[in-house]
Amino acid sequence: MINLFINSDGGLTTNGYILFYAITLILVLAIFLFLRRKNSDSKLSIMQLVLAGICIALAYVTSYIKIFKLPFGGSVTLLSMFFIVLIGYWLGIRIGILAGVIFGILQFLQEPYFLSISQVSLDYIFSFGALGLSGLFYHKKNGLIKGYILAVISRGIFQTLAGYLFWMSYMPKDFPKALQFAYPFIYNYSYILIEATIT
Repeated sequence: MINLFINSDGGLTTNGYILFYAITLILVLAIFLFLRRKNSDSKLSIMQLVLAGICIALAYVTSYIKIFKLPFGGSVTLLSMFFIVLIGYWLGIRIGILAGVIFGILQFLQEPYFLSISQVSLDYIFSFGALGLSGLFYHKKNGLIKGYILAVISRGIFQTLAGYLFWMSYMPKDFPKALQFAYPFIYNYSYILIEATIT
């Protein structure tokens, strides 16, 4: 059954892509319905949707411009995280997290690697969704900087957790024994913090 959706390399088959697109569409529609509660403060305006769409598109395009790429996933891009953080700062935490989740789904489709639903959730959905936590500093003084720092640290936490749970077997054999316990932390924050510094 699983071979119907996942190929021998761990990527998605055509059926896998169809299923993933269907689940993604249902998830996005469910989130939009949640955001459109009767309270007028929570409704998305056309301007907000357009602004969020433009920022997600810019994040996705710049995610293809990689300054360098690590061997087991992860790369320093041309400021792709910044555009998602910007949505949270401009439009609030709920729209920011929604944009981050959508961006995470796009990242999975860009370079899919599937071990389990838990791994995909941590590596893509939660880690990129965390970029929307910048919305906690929505329109506050120095909020964009504070929000960016929180978002980057939060993304790293989810990806480090995924590293401990799913990727420890990929640790290089020659990695210093004294630092092996910290391998996922070092690996993930190395590229995330470099991009954050450049931004």
